[in-house]
Amino acid sequence: MSFYNSSKIQKNKTSEVSQKKNSPLLMLESAKIRALLKRPKFWQNQIFKIIILTIFISSFFGFLAGIITINYFNEINIVPQLELNKDEKKEKIVTDELLSLLMTKEQAVVNVVEKVSPSIVNIIAIRDLPRTISPFNFGFPFDFGFPIREEEEQREVGWGSGFIVSADGLILTNRHVVEDERAEYTVVLNSGQEFQAEVIARDRTIDLALLRIKTDESLPFVKLGNSDDLRLGQTVIAIGNVLGEFQNSVSKGVISGLGRTVTAHGGGLVMRMENIIQTDAAINPGNSGGPLLNLKGEVVGINTAMVVGAENIGFSVPINQAKKAIQEVKEHGRIIHPFLGVRWVVINERIQRENNLPVDHGAWIIRGSMGEPAIFPNSPAQKAGIQENDIILEFNQEKVTLENSLSEIINRYNPGDRIVLKILRGTQEKNIEIILEEMMKEE
Repeated sequence: MSFYNSSKIQKNKTSEVSQKKNSPLLMLESAKIRALLKRPKFWQNQIFKIIILTIFISSFFGFLAGIITINYFNEINIVPQLELNKDEKKEKIVTDELLSLLMTKEQAVVNVVEKVSPSIVNIIAIRDLPRTISPFNFGFPFDFGFPIREEEEQREVGWGSGFIVSADGLILTNRHVVEDERAEYTVVLNSGQEFQAEVIARDRTIDLALLRIKTDESLPFVKLGNSDDLRLGQTVIAIGNVLGEFQNSVSKGVISGLGRTVTAHGGGLVMRMENIIQTDAAINPGNSGGPLLNLKGEVVGINTAMVVGAENIGFSVPINQAKKAIQEVKEHGRIIHPFLGVRWVVINERIQRENNLPVDHGAWIIRGSMGEPAIFPNSPAQKAGIQENDIILEFNQEKVTLENSLSEIINRYNPGDRIVLKILRGTQEKNIEIILEEMMKEE
Protein backbone atom coordinates (compact mmCIF):
# COMPACT_ATOMS: atom_id res chain seq x y z
CA MET A 1 0.00 0.00 0.00
CA SER A 2 2.54 2.34 0.93
CA PHE A 3 4.87 1.32 -1.89
CA TYR A 4 2.16 1.88 -4.51
CA ASN A 5 1.32 5.28 -3.32
CA SER A 6 4.98 6.37 -3.26
CA SER A 7 5.65 5.39 -6.85
CA LYS A 8 2.59 7.20 -8.02
CA ILE A 9 3.54 10.41 -6.34
CA GLN A 10 7.06 10.32 -7.77
CA LYS A 11 5.74 9.75 -11.22
CA ASN A 12 3.36 12.65 -10.90
CA LYS A 13 6.22 15.07 -9.89
CA THR A 14 8.36 13.99 -12.78
CA SER A 15 5.54 14.54 -15.16
CA GLU A 16 4.96 18.06 -13.84
CA VAL A 17 8.66 19.04 -14.22
CA SER A 18 8.68 17.72 -17.71
CA GLN A 19 5.64 19.73 -18.55
CA LYS A 20 7.26 22.89 -17.18
CA LYS A 21 10.43 22.35 -19.22
CA ASN A 22 8.48 21.96 -22.32
CA SER A 23 6.45 25.08 -21.55
CA PRO A 24 6.53 27.69 -24.39
CA LEU A 25 7.17 30.60 -21.94
CA LEU A 26 10.29 29.04 -20.50
CA MET A 27 11.59 28.26 -23.92
CA LEU A 28 11.14 31.92 -24.99
CA GLU A 29 13.00 33.32 -21.97
CA SER A 30 15.89 30.91 -22.50
CA ALA A 31 16.15 31.98 -26.10
CA LYS A 32 16.31 35.67 -25.08
CA ILE A 33 19.02 34.98 -22.55
CA ARG A 34 21.06 33.05 -25.08
CA ALA A 35 20.61 35.85 -27.59
CA LEU A 36 21.77 38.41 -25.07
CA LEU A 37 24.80 36.32 -24.18
CA LYS A 38 25.70 35.88 -27.80
CA ARG A 39 25.31 39.65 -28.61
CA PRO A 40 28.81 41.35 -29.04
CA LYS A 41 29.98 43.83 -26.28
CA PHE A 42 29.88 47.57 -27.17
CA TRP A 43 33.63 47.99 -26.81
CA GLN A 44 34.09 45.23 -29.30
CA ASN A 45 31.94 47.08 -31.78
CA GLN A 46 33.79 48.33 -34.91
CA ILE A 47 31.99 51.67 -34.89
CA PHE A 48 33.03 52.28 -31.28
CA LYS A 49 36.65 51.65 -32.16
CA ILE A 50 36.45 54.10 -35.05
CA ILE A 51 34.96 56.77 -32.79
CA ILE A 52 37.70 56.31 -30.17
CA LEU A 53 40.44 56.45 -32.82
CA THR A 54 38.92 59.59 -34.29
CA ILE A 55 38.85 61.29 -30.89
CA PHE A 56 42.49 60.36 -30.24
CA ILE A 57 43.69 61.59 -33.63
CA SER A 58 41.73 64.82 -33.26
CA SER A 59 43.18 65.41 -29.80
CA PHE A 60 46.72 64.78 -31.01
CA PHE A 61 46.48 67.13 -33.96
CA GLY A 62 44.68 69.69 -31.82
CA PHE A 63 47.53 69.60 -29.32
CA LEU A 64 50.08 69.89 -32.10
CA ALA A 65 48.22 72.80 -33.66
CA GLY A 66 48.11 74.52 -30.28
CA ILE A 67 51.87 74.30 -29.89
CA ILE A 68 52.45 75.66 -33.41
CA THR A 69 50.01 78.51 -32.78
CA ILE A 70 51.63 79.47 -29.48
CA ASN A 71 55.08 79.49 -31.06
CA TYR A 72 53.80 81.60 -33.93
CA PHE A 73 52.27 84.22 -31.67
CA ASN A 74 55.30 84.16 -29.40
CA GLU A 75 57.49 85.05 -32.36
CA ILE A 76 55.39 88.03 -33.38
CA ASN A 77 54.40 89.37 -29.98
CA ILE A 78 55.07 87.43 -26.84
CA VAL A 79 58.74 86.48 -27.34
CA PRO A 80 59.98 90.07 -27.57
CA GLN A 81 58.33 90.74 -24.25
CA LEU A 82 59.97 87.64 -22.79
CA GLU A 83 63.32 88.66 -24.28
CA LEU A 84 62.86 92.16 -22.90
CA ASN A 85 62.27 90.69 -19.50
CA LYS A 86 65.40 88.55 -19.89
CA ASP A 87 67.42 91.57 -20.99
CA GLU A 88 66.13 93.58 -18.07
CA LYS A 89 67.12 90.78 -15.75
CA LYS A 90 70.54 90.49 -17.35
CA GLU A 91 70.98 94.26 -17.22
CA LYS A 92 70.10 94.26 -13.53
CA ILE A 93 72.59 91.46 -12.90
CA VAL A 94 75.33 93.29 -14.87
CA THR A 95 74.54 96.57 -13.09
CA ASP A 96 74.73 94.86 -9.71
CA GLU A 97 78.03 93.23 -10.66
CA LEU A 98 79.50 96.53 -11.91
CA LEU A 99 78.34 98.29 -8.78
CA SER A 100 79.93 95.57 -6.69
CA LEU A 101 83.17 95.85 -8.68
CA LEU A 102 83.17 99.64 -8.36
CA MET A 103 82.59 99.41 -4.63
CA THR A 104 85.34 96.81 -4.33
CA LYS A 105 87.72 98.99 -6.39
CA GLU A 106 86.81 102.07 -4.39
CA GLN A 107 87.44 100.20 -1.17
CA ALA A 108 90.76 98.99 -2.55
CA VAL A 109 91.83 102.60 -3.16
CA VAL A 110 90.76 103.59 0.36
CA ASN A 111 92.65 100.63 1.82
CA VAL A 112 95.82 101.54 -0.09
CA VAL A 113 95.69 105.16 1.07
CA GLU A 114 95.14 104.17 4.69
CA LYS A 115 97.92 101.60 4.53
CA VAL A 116 100.58 103.72 2.80
CA SER A 117 99.91 107.23 4.15
CA PRO A 118 101.97 106.76 7.36
CA SER A 119 105.02 106.13 5.13
CA ILE A 120 104.67 109.34 3.07
CA VAL A 121 106.74 112.35 4.15
CA ASN A 122 106.89 116.05 3.39
CA ILE A 123 110.35 117.40 2.52
CA ILE A 124 111.04 121.10 3.10
CA ALA A 125 114.15 122.89 1.83
CA ILE A 126 115.30 125.76 4.05
CA ARG A 127 118.04 128.30 3.32
CA ASP A 128 119.49 131.36 5.00
CA LEU A 129 118.52 134.32 2.84
CA PRO A 130 119.42 138.02 3.34
CA ARG A 131 116.82 140.42 4.71
CA THR A 132 117.17 144.19 4.40
CA ILE A 133 116.21 146.33 7.43
CA SER A 134 115.04 149.94 6.86
CA PRO A 135 115.25 152.62 9.65
CA PHE A 136 111.94 154.08 8.48
CA ASN A 137 109.92 150.94 8.87
CA PHE A 138 106.51 152.59 8.84
CA GLY A 139 105.10 150.36 6.21
CA PHE A 140 103.36 151.36 3.03
CA PRO A 141 103.26 154.12 1.85
CA PHE A 142 106.05 155.40 4.11
CA ASP A 143 108.71 152.80 3.28
CA PHE A 144 111.60 155.03 2.13
CA GLY A 145 113.92 152.07 1.67
CA PHE A 146 117.04 153.30 3.48
CA PRO A 147 118.92 150.14 4.36
CA ILE A 148 121.15 150.19 7.36
CA ARG A 149 122.06 146.49 7.59
CA GLU A 150 121.39 143.10 6.14
CA GLU A 151 120.43 140.11 8.20
CA GLU A 152 119.94 136.51 7.24
CA GLU A 153 116.83 134.61 8.02
CA GLN A 154 115.79 131.05 7.28
CA ARG A 155 113.18 130.72 4.60
CA GLU A 156 111.49 127.84 2.89
CA VAL A 157 112.83 127.72 -0.65
CA GLY A 158 111.32 124.47 -1.82
CA TRP A 159 109.23 121.49 -0.91
CA GLY A 160 108.41 118.05 -2.16
CA SER A 161 107.41 114.56 -1.13
CA GLY A 162 109.13 111.30 -0.37
CA PHE A 163 108.45 107.90 1.15
CA ILE A 164 110.17 105.72 3.70
CA VAL A 165 111.76 102.56 2.24
CA SER A 166 113.23 101.06 5.41
CA ALA A 167 112.34 101.04 9.08
CA ASP A 168 115.59 102.81 10.03
CA GLY A 169 114.60 106.05 8.25
CA LEU A 170 115.87 105.73 4.66
CA ILE A 171 113.74 107.92 2.39
CA LEU A 172 113.45 107.91 -1.42
CA THR A 173 112.57 111.09 -3.33
CA ASN A 174 113.46 112.97 -6.53
CA ARG A 175 116.88 114.42 -7.04
CA HIS A 176 115.41 117.80 -8.03
CA VAL A 177 113.62 118.01 -4.65
CA VAL A 178 116.98 118.05 -2.83
CA GLU A 179 119.22 119.45 -5.57
CA ASP A 180 120.24 122.57 -3.62
CA GLU A 181 123.41 121.61 -1.75
CA ARG A 182 123.35 124.84 0.29
CA ALA A 183 119.93 124.10 1.73
CA GLU A 184 118.99 122.18 4.83
CA TYR A 185 116.19 119.66 4.61
CA THR A 186 113.46 118.97 7.13
CA VAL A 187 111.32 115.85 6.91
CA VAL A 188 107.80 115.98 8.32
CA LEU A 189 106.15 112.64 9.00
CA ASN A 190 102.46 111.94 8.63
CA SER A 191 102.24 112.05 12.43
CA GLY A 192 103.53 115.63 12.43
CA GLN A 193 106.98 114.78 13.79
CA GLU A 194 109.85 116.77 12.28
CA PHE A 195 113.41 115.53 11.67
CA GLN A 196 116.54 117.03 10.19
CA ALA A 197 117.45 114.95 7.14
CA GLU A 198 120.81 114.13 5.63
CA VAL A 199 121.04 113.73 1.85
CA ILE A 200 122.88 110.44 1.40
CA ALA A 201 123.02 110.27 -2.39
CA ARG A 202 121.88 112.09 -5.51
CA ASP A 203 121.58 109.94 -8.60
CA ARG A 204 123.31 111.51 -11.59
CA THR A 205 121.55 109.46 -14.27
CA ILE A 206 117.95 109.40 -13.13
CA ASP A 207 115.88 111.80 -11.02
CA LEU A 208 116.37 110.02 -7.69
CA ALA A 209 117.88 110.85 -4.31
CA LEU A 210 118.03 109.18 -0.91
CA LEU A 211 117.85 110.86 2.50
CA ARG A 212 118.11 109.53 6.01
CA ILE A 213 116.56 110.66 9.27
CA LYS A 214 117.82 109.51 12.65
CA THR A 215 115.30 108.06 15.07
CA ASP A 216 115.14 105.27 17.60
CA GLU A 217 111.65 104.39 16.41
CA SER A 218 110.89 101.67 13.89
CA LEU A 219 109.20 103.63 11.12
CA PRO A 220 106.46 102.35 8.78
CA PHE A 221 107.79 101.81 5.27
CA VAL A 222 106.36 101.00 1.86
CA LYS A 223 106.52 97.76 -0.12
CA LEU A 224 108.22 98.01 -3.50
CA GLY A 225 106.42 96.42 -6.44
CA ASN A 226 107.58 95.36 -9.90
CA SER A 227 107.23 98.15 -12.47
CA ASP A 228 107.93 95.67 -15.29
CA ASP A 229 104.48 94.17 -14.63
CA LEU A 230 102.62 97.41 -15.36
CA ARG A 231 100.01 97.40 -18.14
CA LEU A 232 98.32 100.20 -20.05
CA GLY A 233 95.03 101.13 -18.44
CA GLN A 234 96.02 99.76 -15.03
CA THR A 235 94.68 101.78 -12.09
CA VAL A 236 97.31 103.68 -10.10
CA ILE A 237 97.25 106.08 -7.15
CA ALA A 238 99.51 109.10 -6.58
CA ILE A 239 100.05 110.48 -3.09
CA GLY A 240 102.00 113.60 -2.14
CA ASN A 241 102.06 116.92 -0.38
CA VAL A 242 100.61 119.35 -2.92
CA LEU A 243 102.19 122.83 -2.81
CA GLY A 244 103.87 121.83 0.44
CA GLU A 245 100.62 122.54 2.28
CA PHE A 246 98.10 119.82 1.58
CA GLN A 247 99.61 116.74 3.15
CA ASN A 248 98.89 113.32 1.67
CA SER A 249 96.78 114.58 -1.22
CA VAL A 250 95.48 111.62 -3.23
CA SER A 251 94.76 111.37 -6.95
CA LYS A 252 93.76 108.33 -8.96
CA GLY A 253 94.26 107.51 -12.62
CA VAL A 254 95.58 104.90 -15.01
CA ILE A 255 98.81 104.03 -16.74
CA SER A 256 98.64 106.12 -19.93
CA GLY A 257 101.97 105.12 -21.43
CA LEU A 258 105.11 103.08 -20.83
CA GLY A 259 108.69 103.46 -22.00
CA ARG A 260 108.40 107.23 -22.53
CA THR A 261 111.44 109.45 -23.08
CA VAL A 262 111.16 113.06 -21.88
CA THR A 263 113.43 115.98 -21.08
CA ALA A 264 112.42 117.64 -17.80
CA HIS A 265 113.39 121.11 -16.53
CA GLY A 266 113.12 122.36 -12.98
CA GLY A 267 115.12 123.67 -10.06
CA GLY A 268 118.01 124.60 -12.36
CA LEU A 269 118.20 120.98 -13.47
CA VAL A 270 117.73 119.68 -17.01
CA MET A 271 117.47 115.93 -17.25
CA ARG A 272 116.70 113.51 -20.04
CA MET A 273 114.73 110.58 -18.67
CA GLU A 274 114.23 107.32 -20.53
CA ASN A 275 111.79 104.46 -20.15
CA ILE A 276 109.52 106.27 -17.70
CA ILE A 277 105.83 105.87 -16.88
CA GLN A 278 103.11 108.22 -18.12
CA THR A 279 99.95 108.54 -16.02
CA ASP A 280 96.84 110.71 -15.90
CA ALA A 281 96.82 110.65 -12.11
CA ALA A 282 97.31 114.29 -11.14
CA ILE A 283 100.94 115.10 -10.24
CA ASN A 284 100.98 118.64 -8.91
CA PRO A 285 103.80 120.84 -7.58
CA GLY A 286 104.82 119.30 -4.27
CA ASN A 287 103.87 115.78 -5.42
CA SER A 288 107.37 115.25 -6.78
CA GLY A 289 109.09 112.38 -5.00
CA GLY A 290 105.85 110.80 -3.81
CA PRO A 291 104.91 107.23 -4.68
CA LEU A 292 102.84 105.93 -7.57
CA LEU A 293 101.00 102.88 -6.22
CA ASN A 294 99.10 99.92 -7.60
CA LEU A 295 95.90 98.60 -6.00
CA LYS A 296 97.93 96.20 -3.86
CA GLY A 297 99.57 99.15 -2.14
CA GLU A 298 102.97 98.52 -3.78
CA VAL A 299 105.12 101.36 -5.07
CA VAL A 300 105.55 101.04 -8.84
CA GLY A 301 106.92 104.51 -9.56
CA ILE A 302 108.30 107.75 -8.15
CA ASN A 303 106.30 110.79 -9.28
CA THR A 304 108.69 113.17 -10.95
CA ALA A 305 107.28 115.52 -13.60
CA MET A 306 104.20 117.00 -15.22
CA VAL A 307 103.54 118.76 -18.51
CA VAL A 308 102.92 122.44 -17.83
CA GLY A 309 99.87 123.76 -19.67
CA ALA A 310 98.35 120.30 -20.17
CA GLU A 311 95.88 118.40 -18.06
CA ASN A 312 96.60 115.05 -16.49
CA ILE A 313 99.92 114.30 -18.18
CA GLY A 314 102.40 113.24 -15.53
CA PHE A 315 105.47 111.04 -15.43
CA SER A 316 106.99 108.68 -12.88
CA VAL A 317 110.33 106.93 -12.66
CA PRO A 318 109.78 103.13 -12.61
CA ILE A 319 110.58 101.74 -9.18
CA ASN A 320 112.77 99.02 -10.69
CA GLN A 321 115.23 101.75 -11.71
CA ALA A 322 115.51 102.76 -8.04
CA LYS A 323 115.91 99.32 -6.47
CA LYS A 324 119.58 99.03 -7.34
CA ALA A 325 120.28 102.53 -5.97
CA ILE A 326 118.51 101.70 -2.70
CA GLN A 327 120.49 98.51 -2.28
CA GLU A 328 123.80 100.24 -3.04
CA VAL A 329 123.11 102.95 -0.47
CA LYS A 330 122.28 100.30 2.12
CA GLU A 331 125.48 98.38 1.36
CA HIS A 332 127.96 101.11 0.39
CA GLY A 333 126.43 104.37 1.58
CA ARG A 334 126.36 105.80 -1.96
CA ILE A 335 124.92 105.15 -5.42
CA ILE A 336 127.44 103.42 -7.66
CA HIS A 337 127.12 103.88 -11.41
CA PRO A 338 129.14 102.14 -14.12
CA PHE A 339 130.77 104.60 -16.49
CA LEU A 340 131.41 104.20 -20.23
CA GLY A 341 132.27 107.81 -21.11
CA VAL A 342 130.42 108.68 -24.33
CA ARG A 343 127.72 111.13 -25.45
CA TRP A 344 125.17 109.73 -27.85
CA VAL A 345 121.86 110.10 -29.59
CA VAL A 346 119.46 107.18 -29.88
CA ILE A 347 118.85 106.44 -33.56
CA ASN A 348 115.28 106.22 -34.83
CA GLU A 349 113.82 106.45 -38.33
CA ARG A 350 113.81 110.27 -38.28
CA ILE A 351 117.44 110.52 -37.08
CA GLN A 352 118.47 107.95 -39.68
CA ARG A 353 116.68 109.79 -42.51
CA GLU A 354 117.87 113.29 -41.58
CA ASN A 355 121.51 112.22 -41.15
CA ASN A 356 121.66 109.58 -43.87
CA LEU A 357 122.75 106.89 -41.43
CA PRO A 358 123.08 103.27 -42.58
CA VAL A 359 121.03 101.79 -39.69
CA ASP A 360 117.77 102.64 -37.90
CA HIS A 361 118.86 101.60 -34.40
CA GLY A 362 121.78 101.97 -32.03
CA ALA A 363 123.54 104.79 -30.14
CA TRP A 364 125.22 107.34 -32.40
CA ILE A 365 128.25 108.88 -30.64
CA ILE A 366 128.33 112.63 -31.32
CA ARG A 367 129.25 115.92 -29.64
CA GLY A 368 126.88 117.69 -27.27
CA SER A 369 124.66 120.57 -28.37
CA MET A 370 127.14 123.05 -26.84
CA GLY A 371 130.15 121.40 -28.45
CA GLU A 372 130.94 119.06 -25.54
CA PRO A 373 133.28 116.25 -26.62
CA ALA A 374 131.69 113.02 -27.80
CA ILE A 375 134.26 110.95 -25.86
CA PHE A 376 135.06 111.82 -22.22
CA PRO A 377 138.79 112.25 -21.61
CA ASN A 378 140.49 109.34 -19.85
CA SER A 379 137.24 107.34 -19.92
CA PRO A 380 136.89 103.61 -20.59
CA ALA A 381 135.59 104.46 -24.09
CA GLN A 382 138.64 106.57 -24.91
CA LYS A 383 141.01 103.93 -23.54
CA ALA A 384 139.34 101.29 -25.73
CA GLY A 385 139.57 103.39 -28.91
CA ILE A 386 135.91 104.41 -29.38
CA GLN A 387 135.64 107.31 -31.83
CA GLU A 388 133.19 110.10 -32.56
CA ASN A 389 130.48 109.05 -35.08
CA ASP A 390 130.81 105.39 -34.16
CA ILE A 391 127.41 103.70 -33.77
CA ILE A 392 127.05 101.24 -30.87
CA LEU A 393 124.82 98.45 -32.23
CA GLU A 394 125.10 95.96 -29.37
CA PHE A 395 126.22 95.99 -25.76
CA ASN A 396 127.28 92.50 -24.64
CA GLN A 397 125.08 91.00 -27.40
CA GLU A 398 122.07 93.13 -26.38
CA LYS A 399 120.68 95.15 -29.28
CA VAL A 400 120.55 98.89 -28.56
CA THR A 401 117.13 100.31 -29.49
CA LEU A 402 114.64 102.97 -28.41
CA GLU A 403 113.01 100.45 -26.10
CA ASN A 404 116.33 99.10 -24.80
CA SER A 405 118.48 102.22 -24.57
CA LEU A 406 122.20 102.31 -23.96
CA SER A 407 121.88 104.01 -20.55
CA GLU A 408 119.33 101.43 -19.40
CA ILE A 409 121.63 98.59 -20.43
CA ILE A 410 124.72 100.16 -18.80
CA ASN A 411 122.90 100.59 -15.47
CA ARG A 412 122.39 96.83 -15.26
CA TYR A 413 126.14 96.37 -14.92
CA ASN A 414 128.73 97.26 -12.28
CA PRO A 415 132.11 98.99 -12.34
CA GLY A 416 134.81 96.46 -13.22
CA ASP A 417 132.56 94.42 -15.52
CA ARG A 418 134.20 93.45 -18.82
CA ILE A 419 131.85 93.94 -21.75
CA VAL A 420 132.00 93.79 -25.57
CA LEU A 421 130.60 96.52 -27.79
CA LYS A 422 129.62 95.83 -31.40
CA ILE A 423 130.10 99.12 -33.23
CA LEU A 424 129.59 100.33 -36.77
CA ARG A 425 132.41 102.57 -38.02
CA GLY A 426 131.62 103.75 -41.51
CA THR A 427 130.56 100.54 -43.23
CA GLN A 428 132.59 98.18 -41.09
CA GLU A 429 131.40 96.41 -37.93
CA LYS A 430 133.86 95.89 -35.09
CA ASN A 431 133.83 94.21 -31.66
CA ILE A 432 135.62 96.22 -28.95
CA GLU A 433 136.24 94.99 -25.41
CA ILE A 434 135.83 97.55 -22.59
CA ILE A 435 136.13 97.44 -18.79
CA LEU A 436 133.53 99.68 -17.13
CA GLU A 437 134.63 102.07 -14.39
CA GLU A 438 132.77 103.87 -11.61
CA MET A 439 131.26 107.24 -12.44
CA MET A 440 133.01 109.79 -10.26
CA LYS A 441 131.37 112.96 -8.93
CA GLU A 442 133.45 115.34 -11.02
CA GLU A 443 132.45 113.51 -14.14
